[in-house]
Amino acid sequence: MGLDVKKTDVWVLCSTCEEKHQLKRGIDAPVYWCEGVLHKLIEGEFKLEEFEYLRNCNWYWTEKIDGMNIRVIWNGEKVKFRGRTDKAVIPARLLERLEELFPARKFSDFENGLTLYGEGYGVGIQKIGFKYLSDRNDFVLFDAKIGKWWLKQATIDAIVAKVGCERVPHRFTGSIDDAVGIIQAKALSHVACDDTIVEGYVGTPVIPLLTRSGHRIITKIKTKDF
Repeated sequence: MGLDVKKTDVWVLCSTCEEKHQLKRGIDAPVYWCEGVLHKLIEGEFKLEEFEYLRNCNWYWTEKIDGMNIRVIWNGEKVKFRGRTDKAVIPARLLERLEELFPARKFSDFENGLTLYGEGYGVGIQKIGFKYLSDRNDFVLFDAKIGKWWLKQATIDAIVAKVGCERVPHRFTGSIDDAVGIIQAKALSHVACDDTIVEGYVGTPVIPLLTRSGHRIITKIKTKDF
């Protein structure tokens, strides 16, 4: 998330950059977070200066759901469903739900294409899946892009209303330290069906920003990191 981390020697696939590359200990990461790294946050220390500069600014925080990363890709003619990578295999139950939720007719107004980024979740997806949905799978949207443009929050809300899907819950607007404090207090999930502690929060600056290298400034803070 931009905070310094203690990494292991394993290779991991970057979870926030669209490029297909891997990172290893001792190699500076061009992004802010990588899934699969076993680590603990070092509070108050930042890996990238942009995060330290923005530490006390307002960030838009949503709940992180533990599921399968899904892309819904509309190219102006047809809809394709992909995981984090093109080779990822989408479970049959989830694929059936995606096909039901996103028929091509819902995208007819988006002549220049549209990609939705979200999480497939529910029973059979990750260990916690049944706590979200005990008998089915579903999709929840967290981001959207047209061409090279990442869409603003208000535009994403409009897309949600048009296509009829769910959106990850917006939990609060506040600083990085605010988010860390709430995570440390063991906040509860607003998606899980019982008193399950939230997996974490995903934050972006209220005003979307990029680093000098052109990557989005976005961060994840997970409960398990404390």
